[in-house]
This record gives sequence, structure tokens and C-alpha cells, in this order.
Amino acid sequence: MTLVWGACFVVIGWGLPDAPVLWFAALRALLAGVALVALGGVQHRPLPPDSRSWALIAVFGLVDVTAGLGAMFAGAAGAAKGTAAVLANAQPLLIVLPAWWFYRERPTRATTAALILGFAGLGLVASADGTSSGPWLSLGAAAAAAGGTLLARRLRHVDVLVASGWHLLLGGVVLAAWASATEGMPHIRWSPSFIAALAFLALAGTAATSVAWFTEARRARLDQLTAWTFLVPVVGLGLAAALLGERPTGRTLAGLGAVLVALWLTQRPRRTPAPPANPARRSAPDVAGNTAVPTARPAGPIRTVGDLRVQDVT
Repeated sequence: MTLVWGACFVVIGWGLPDAPVLWFAALRALLAGVALVALGGVQHRPLPPDSRSWALIAVFGLVDVTAGLGAMFAGAAGAAKGTAAVLANAQPLLIVLPAWWFYRERPTRATTAALILGFAGLGLVASADGTSSGPWLSLGAAAAAAGGTLLARRLRHVDVLVASGWHLLLGGVVLAAWASATEGMPHIRWSPSFIAALAFLALAGTAATSVAWFTEARRARLDQLTAWTFLVPVVGLGLAAALLGERPTGRTLAGLGAVLVALWLTQRPRRTPAPPANPARRSAPDVAGNTAVPTARPAGPIRTVGDLRVQDVT
């Protein structure tokens, strides 16, 4: 998922000359939603059971797709692709406190340190791009993605493919209406490169990754899961440098380094107290009230059971 999402920022840059920003985002969401809804119909997957579920899916679509994709595309258009990749994936830093509040996933001290360090790194990256609105739109996209991940937990009772497809479709419809109101009728040049970019973004970068991501969001700790999106900027910056000739500034690299250290802090294994090496066995007192001293059992012969060597102690 992180490899595909990192590549998406470069692919967006390839497609933007052929389509308006919001219409490009709307087409991505609509194509991905149609593909997943059609697949769910072919597989006879159950639809959401009640109106409350449909309402949650609609809100899910407005937050994750309409706001999230719209801000991400606008941010990618207004900032360097590597910078946009870093800021649009600040979700791990924005989800820690809401996950603690809503789902009792209390952050550890390491996670808190990562939060502070990661925000400092993101501030360096954003400030390296001057005063343009692109970095802040990318941060808005990250906030919308965090809200979408939190809402995915509320839809555990709905088939994940169905929920993913309909939230993309409903959110894409609203995004298309927004694009129509602000950009007018779409003027799209359907070049081979644009069609290839749209197909990659919709099917690989949205449909497939949405199902995989929201499957994990239902069962994994959100702080540790979303921390993996810190790797997306590594891919985005690398591809932007290799394919688009973008050279990150020293400030951008310093900020990215801080973000990667934050990822390492969140993914370190948690320490648990080790059990005592040879715990003493508590002996029951005898009739006189004295505690019996345990004696060692005589070891029996070693025998083979399957592939195991077992020593009798009885």
C-alpha cells in the first residue's frame, strides 16, 4: 500500500495537465467506486442493513473522498510532489489523540514522543515550500484521511468491500458536483498517458488499497497501522526526484528524517516484563503447619515422541 500510494503523487502530476484538479479527483473516486460496487454485486455481497449504516457510509464518503481526495489533488497541484507526499500522509500524527478518545487506544510514551517529533518534521517540510497553499491543503487531506480511518471502525458490521465501494461512489458524486460548481464542465484531454494515470490511480491506488486499508483499520491499533504511511513520502520523494527532477531542499530532508524517526518510535516492540527464570514452586504446609521444602524430582529416561525428545519426570 505504501509503495502504491507513494507512486500516486507522481502519477497525479502526470495527469494534471490533461484535466482540471477537482474533476481529476472526482473521476478517480467514481471509477474506483463503480469497480468495487460492481464487484460486490457479482459476488452477491450483502448491502448495508439499515439507514444508519447508509448514513455512516455517506459521512464516510464526504470526509474521506470529497474532502480528502479533493484536498490531496489540490495540494499536489500547488506544491512540489515530494512535499505533498510528506504532508498528505501526516495521518499517523493526527489520529493518535482521537483514537485514544474514541477507542481507548492509549498512546505510549514512545508514541507521544513520535507525535511531537513528527509534527516538528512536518513543520519543517511545510515551511520549506514557502507561503503557497499547497502544503496546507495536503495537511487538510491528511486530517480527512484520519477521519475516514476512524469512521471505518464504526462500519465493522458492513462488508468492507461494499462499504469501500459505496463510500467512494457517494463521495465521488459530491466531489463531481463541487468540481462542476467551481471548474465548470470538464475539459479533459483523453490522452493515453491520462487514461493510464487514471486507471492506476482508481484501481490500484484507490479501489484495491481502500479495501486493504479499511480491513486492517477494523482490527489493528490505529496508531501503529497509520504509522506505516510515513513510508509513503520516502517513495514519493524518491520517485519525484528520479522521474520529475525535483530536488528536495535541506530543510525538507531534515523534516523527512524527523518523520522517519517518528515512525521508528511508533513501531518499536513494546517491552513486557520477563517472567522469572526459575520460579520457586510454593509448597503447601504439612499437618503440623510447617512448609515442606520442595525436593528435586528424579529425572527419568529420555524417549522420542515423533520429532521431540521427552524426558520423563514421574
